[in-house]
Amino acid sequence: MFGSESLLVLPPALDYAGFTVFALTGALAAARDKQDIVTFWFFAVVTGIGGGTLRDLLIDAPVFWIGNATYLGIGLLVAVAVWFAAPHLERAKTLIWLDALGLAVYAVIGAAKAISFGVGPFVSIAMGVLTACFGGVIRDVLAEQPSALLKREITISAALLAASGFVALMLAGVPPLWAGVAGAFAGFGLRAGAIHYGWALPAFGDRRDKGKA
Repeated sequence: MFGSESLLVLPPALDYAGFTVFALTGALAAARDKQDIVTFWFFAVVTGIGGGTLRDLLIDAPVFWIGNATYLGIGLLVAVAVWFAAPHLERAKTLIWLDALGLAVYAVIGAAKAISFGVGPFVSIAMGVLTACFGGVIRDVLAEQPSALLKREITISAALLAASGFVALMLAGVPPLWAGVAGAFAGFGLRAGAIHYGWALPAFGDRRDKGKA
């Protein structure tokens, strides 16, 4: 089990950074659908807080953004920034790569938060995956877009690699910050490979279908 140093797992700035990245993906989704500025803000905030809110409810922790208006403020700044910058961006590609970065960072943040509340290693990994994926699911549902989780892309696996890598390194005695950087880097690398090279895990029935061809 983790030692008492796990209560100091990761700096709060990393949580704000992860929120910002996911908020950007939410605002970009609103831009893709040509929504108004208030909807930009709503998409940004909901995408940023979605996974962390569910995680905190499940581990019986105070919901991280309640009582801290900083997250709403960051969401507003993100919404305004995307409102002006979106016309100059290749929005689909920007969204995909920001989502990959947010996925990796939030997987580590989610696992770290669970660890700090005394949750065991395997459940902490699950909380990391949930934190990384759920906000994006909410964003895609609101935008009426098919979720990346339902496509044959390496998404959950990348979050799983980031969270499990972080937890494994923590158990091995690596300082939390460096364990987090390594875990996030590994998760982002896997997701980046899936985006660039089209990596995908085998799907059920693939071998059978090839045999029939």
